[in-house]
Amino acid sequence: MTLRRTFLTSTLGLAATALLPLRTTRAEDAWPRTVRHDTGELTLPARPKRVVSTAPSLTGILLAIGAPVVATAATTPSALTDDKGFFSQWAAVADERGVEMLYGKLEFDIEAVIGAEPDLLIVSATGADSVVAHYAELQAQGIPAIVVNYSNQSWQDIALELGKATGLEEQAADAIRRFDAYATEVAAALPPVAGTASIVGYNVGGSYSVSKPTSPQAQLLAALGMTLVGLPESLRGQVTRASDFEFISQENLPAAIAGDSVFLLRATQEDVAAFLADPVLANLPAVVGKRVYPLGPTSFRIDYYSGLQMIDTVALSLKTQ
Repeated sequence: MTLRRTFLTSTLGLAATALLPLRTTRAEDAWPRTVRHDTGELTLPARPKRVVSTAPSLTGILLAIGAPVVATAATTPSALTDDKGFFSQWAAVADERGVEMLYGKLEFDIEAVIGAEPDLLIVSATGADSVVAHYAELQAQGIPAIVVNYSNQSWQDIALELGKATGLEEQAADAIRRFDAYATEVAAALPPVAGTASIVGYNVGGSYSVSKPTSPQAQLLAALGMTLVGLPESLRGQVTRASDFEFISQENLPAAIAGDSVFLLRATQEDVAAFLADPVLANLPAVVGKRVYPLGPTSFRIDYYSGLQMIDTVALSLKTQ
């Protein structure tokens, strides 16, 4: 789902709602309610007041829709996080709202979960922060939990799913509208990017990859007015693994980059300099023309906050080229 399509869908949905007869109880105020999730169903007796996240990858979306997050798991501190292990794109917001660290280094601690007294626990179905293997254990403790799969949904889709679970449907739709409006505003002021563009994971943890045109990062660049291309068909047999990005060997990277411009995943200007200086890539049109740009260090996974940062990074890079 593209950003623009998400915006239009949200707008049309709200318009249709406005045409319905007035009711004394809005849908988002109707409790108890049953929420379907990746592992089954959960009936919540009332709007959650203490939301706890075991998935840092989802915490930013919860914060963006105004969910009452009281604690979140943290990952291992790195250049992408604060000193607690909160991802840098939403760490300041979490601190402002008094969000506590549930446990660190993604080391599941059921005692910490019980001690946080959640009336809704958010669990990821996949990824390094998934604790779905402990779902039965959580159920046995009577902890109300929903399992969310972020590997096959946009952050906007997840926001709507979490909005229903928390009774914050309107806030979720509003976050999507704000995001899309900002992307549209920035796109209108950007200098045009001629030709096509590739998103490349360059030496990210020693790996090399090219984004599919359907990845969240590619959809966001498309919303900014660019035309994204993926891996050439001739290299399909060289892919070692694939998700939103298709991974290849470093020696195949020059042939794998089909775009006239290159945007580097999880990158800063230092990474751009390393890319431009790589002798293997010296004849790449984007290198010759110095049309290589960073997407910012938080662009590895797009949520509300990292998406805004990626938009700002791209805008700054293009305006100062």
